Amino acid sequence: MAAHCLEFHDLTRRFGRLSVLTRVSGRVEGGSTLLVRGKNGSGKSTLLRCLAGLLAPDAGTIRAVEEGRELEGALRRRRVGYVAPDLALYEELSVLENLEFFARLRGVAVERARELADRLWLPTDRGAGALSSGMRQRLRWAWALLHRPRLLLLDEPFQNLDAEGEQALRGALTDHLASGGLAVVASPTPLPLDGGVDELDLDR
Repeated sequence: MAAHCLEFHDLTRRFGRLSVLTRVSGRVEGGSTLLVRGKNGSGKSTLLRCLAGLLAPDAGTIRAVEEGRELEGALRRRRVGYVAPDLALYEELSVLENLEFFARLRGVAVERARELADRLWLPTDRGAGALSSGMRQRLRWAWALLHRPRLLLLDEPFQNLDAEGEQALRGALTDHLASGGLAVVASPTPLPLDGGVDELDLDR
């Protein structure tokens, strides 16, 4: 078993009578990306929520390993970095206040918040409620990166971004993979990514 990896086998998830995932399997190791493709409604977001520990699958297994140690459900939820379009912001707080709040929750030095704000070109004093959709996406990435997770789960991570924002976030992902991190990226369309990339097509 690799020092850093995520593997899942035969994941199944239903909502009432609707079967969203049916025996889905995949694997990704450190330094690599698993690109999950599929049309709207194919189960991409549901899969990432299961991998993040936010949803329990009805069947199947998930195994996440970090530094050679297996992460059980609650620990996996705390360790992953997760980006999704529906992640809410504390709109009454500024960008920096949002990041510092989550840094304290995760036991991370607050200096890390400003470091990421600078790295992703975020307006630190602007209220989160006044951010454009692209700046909101940058802030979601900053949240996900605060605790330097080995595993990133990214649901449509480059949506609503201008060229500058996409460049900054692609750079952050490239650095993450170069340091031995791994990523699962969900996208409805093919997505050019650096490094080793495997694909899982939920439409098949």
